[in-house]
Parts: sequence; C-alpha cells; structure tokens
Amino acid sequence: LQYNRVWIPDNEEVWQSAEITKNYKAGDRFLHVQLEDGTELDYPVDPAALPPLRNPDILVGENDLTALSYLHEPAVLHN
Repeated sequence: LQYNRVWIPDNEEVWQSAEITKNYKAGDRFLHVQLEDGTELDYPVDPAALPPLRNPDILVGENDLTALSYLHEPAVLHN
C-alpha cells in the first residue's frame, strides 16, 4: 500500500487527501500518511475499515462518475 493515495476524514474539510508513506501490514494500528500540505500523520485505522483509495489524477473532473476507479463519497465530492 505504500505510495497509494487515500482519503481520510477531516473535521473541517470533510475529507483530506493523503499519501501512504510506509507499508501497511495486517494488524497495524496506524497508517503512516503525509497530507498534501506536507504534514506527516499516524492515522489510527481499524483493519476492517481502511480509508477509501483516491482515484488517479487523470480521472479528476470526469463527467461520467461510473468511469471512476473508486466510487465512494470522497471521490464523488472531489470530482
């Protein structure tokens, strides 16, 4: 999962984009991520509910939402 981009919940912005900076292994309690502003964060995760993956930049602004690789709330709101 290292270098994948995910959406993490945020109290002010609803969702924030983050890049995973360290491999996640089953049973890890934290996901090591870096936010777009450069802030590094150890985001607590439940292995049964990992954060949603972010679509590739090429799909941003896609008119047909069914063309998105990942279709979930943060992807629709961002698009």
